[in-house]
Amino acid sequence: MTSPPKRDMTPEQEQRVAAIREQFQQRRAIGQRLDRIKHKIGVYSAKGGVGKTSVAVNLAVLLAQEGARVGIFDVDIDTPNVTRVLRISEPPTKDGEVFIPSSRFGVKVMSMAFFQKDEEEATIWRGPMIHNAINQFLMMTDWGDLDYLIVDLPPGTSDAPLTVMQTLNLDGFITVTTPQELAKLDAKRSINMIKRLNLQVYGVVENMAGEIFGRGAGQELADEMDLPFLGTLELRADYRDDKKPTVLTSDTVADEFHAIAESLRAEIASRAQ
Repeated sequence: MTSPPKRDMTPEQEQRVAAIREQFQQRRAIGQRLDRIKHKIGVYSAKGGVGKTSVAVNLAVLLAQEGARVGIFDVDIDTPNVTRVLRISEPPTKDGEVFIPSSRFGVKVMSMAFFQKDEEEATIWRGPMIHNAINQFLMMTDWGDLDYLIVDLPPGTSDAPLTVMQTLNLDGFITVTTPQELAKLDAKRSINMIKRLNLQVYGVVENMAGEIFGRGAGQELADEMDLPFLGTLELRADYRDDKKPTVLTSDTVADEFHAIAESLRAEIASRAQ
């Protein structure tokens, strides 16, 4: 019995197949770059201004101070701030087509900020350009062996965070909120987005708690969403000293982040069982 003749694909079909093949190759290359990282953790909230970068940087530095091998990946393409908080200006080195991240306070760092001529310029890109930039960073960065890769995500629930969540295969997320009602609402939206993508939320951190903004929204959010509450960070004058991450200049803040790190490690261990 003869097989039916093969039909030629239309140009549209060929483009679709080529796009699928390219996506597969990208995912495989990204997987190879990240396969020596034990834990990939996103720090995220749908609302800007709640201190995601501050939490991500101080947590990364605290983990490194405790002896872990740590990297931080700033994927906030529009407004990258990790390099400013870390006070790092030395760009990554290049080995052929591969970037070797620079390091500060024991933390390996990769950020769009390294490739801006002027940190005050606005990055005005549409979704596909952001998507391509994130993929290029992932494919071209050699992190080496890490215990933790902390990923500082952009705010919102659209193209940029969605690209990160679908491409980076994060193990879990820390959701950051502040005590205000709107911050709590937007944090809930970010949690719902993570859950819709069938990803894990390790827990909630409440930032900037105290007399000015109040406190308690983080615990309330964790209870409402049936998630662990990882800890509270008080709004303190210690953060005014911005020459170094505050965990290196304030024992009080370092203790707060140590408690969050302990809760995070316990949550990671419990989910691995």
